[in-house]
Amino acid sequence: PIPRTLHMAMLGLRDISALSTPPPDRRAIVTEVMGYDRHRIRQAIERELAREGQVFFVHNRVHNIQAIADDVRQLVPDARVMIGHGQMSSQELESVMLKFLRGQADILVCTTIIESGIDMPTVNTMFINDAQNFGLAELHQLRGRVGRYKHRAYCYMLLPQNQVLSEVAIKRLRAIESFSMLGAGFRIAMRDLELRGAGNLLGPEQSGHIAAVGYEMYCRLLEQAVHDIKNDRPIESVDTTVEIGLSGSLPKGYIPSDQRRMEAYRRISSAVSTEQLEAIEQDLVSAYGEPPQVARLLLELAELRIAAASIGVRQITTRDPDVIFRTTRPMDLQHYMAGIQGTLRLVGEPDEHGVADVYYRPPTPFREPQTLLTVLCRRLARHQHAPETDADTAADR
Repeated sequence: PIPRTLHMAMLGLRDISALSTPPPDRRAIVTEVMGYDRHRIRQAIERELAREGQVFFVHNRVHNIQAIADDVRQLVPDARVMIGHGQMSSQELESVMLKFLRGQADILVCTTIIESGIDMPTVNTMFINDAQNFGLAELHQLRGRVGRYKHRAYCYMLLPQNQVLSEVAIKRLRAIESFSMLGAGFRIAMRDLELRGAGNLLGPEQSGHIAAVGYEMYCRLLEQAVHDIKNDRPIESVDTTVEIGLSGSLPKGYIPSDQRRMEAYRRISSAVSTEQLEAIEQDLVSAYGEPPQVARLLLELAELRIAAASIGVRQITTRDPDVIFRTTRPMDLQHYMAGIQGTLRLVGEPDEHGVADVYYRPPTPFREPQTLLTVLCRRLARHQHAPETDADTAADR
C-alpha cells in the first residue's frame, strides 16, 4: 500500500488484512544487489537459458536502451534479444510482447512497462539496471514479475561501478535484499513508510513530511498534538537509544495479528517506567503466553533504555573494547556504576548541550552483548527497585 494508507491502518483509521499464504509450490526469489559485472551477468543468463527459461533485463531509459540491448547481445551471442518500451506504438509493443510470450525470444530488454499485469511463468531471472534510481515499492513490484511458478527465480539489482549512492538509496537496496522471503510485502511497505513518510492525513499528499524526523518520532508528535487539542497532560517520553549489538523482536508466531503486534511494539517503545513495562509484559503473558527469547530480549533492552534515561543517559553505544555513555549527569552514572568490574572514565568536556562522554571498559567476559545487557540492567535499574544485595554485587564481579 501507499504510505498514507498504511499509516492510517496503523492508527486504526482503516482496516488492514494480510495474505500470508503463498500459492502452492511457490518459492522465495533469490535477490542480490551487485555491481554491473559482465561476467556474473553472463553466467546468470546462461544458467537461465540452460533450463529453457527466459530473462527480463529492465533498463528504464529509452534514449540508450538500444545500446544496453547490444551489450547484452555481446554477452550472450546465441540468445535472442528483443526490446520493449512505452514509446513504441501500441501495435509494435503488442507484437514484441506476444513474440516473447510465445518463446520466440530469450531476453526482453525493457523499461518498467512490465511492472504490473505480466504473468509469465517461464521468466525466472531478472536484472534491474541502475537499481538505485528506483523506489522501494517499485523494486518489489518489479521483482514480483519473476518466480511466478514452482521454479527458483533470481533477481539481480545492478549498480554502476563508480558511483557513490545516497544514504536513502542504500537503505532501499538493503531492505529489498533483506526482505526477499515469501510474504515480505508488509515489511517492505512498512520500510517504505519509514523512508518516504506518511503523507498528510487530512490532505492529498500520499507520502512525505516525516523523513526529517522519522516515523516513530512523527507518531509521537502526532499523539502529542492530539493530547494538546484535548487539553490532556503532556505525554512523557524516553529518547534514550541503546545500541550494544543486540536487537529483540515480537515474532509473528508469538503475536499472529500484524495490528496487535504493532500495538505491542508501540506500547513497549512508549513505556517510561519499569512499572509500565512490567504491566505490558504481564499483558503479553496473559494474552499470548510466555514470551520467546527474542521477545524477552526486546523487553530487557526497553528496561535498560528506561533505566538509563532516568539518570540522564541519552545514548549507550559500543566501540570495541569500550561502552560509551552520553549523559547529562555523569556523576550519577558513576555512582550507579561504582564498584563494577572494569574501568570507568570521563572523556573530554561536556558539549554545548551539557552532554558528556563516559567510557566504560568492561572485562572480556562482560563484552558478550547478552552479558553486557544483563550487567547494565542490574546496575542502572537498581535505584528503581530494592537496594542492591550482596548477591547482586557478587554477580557483577
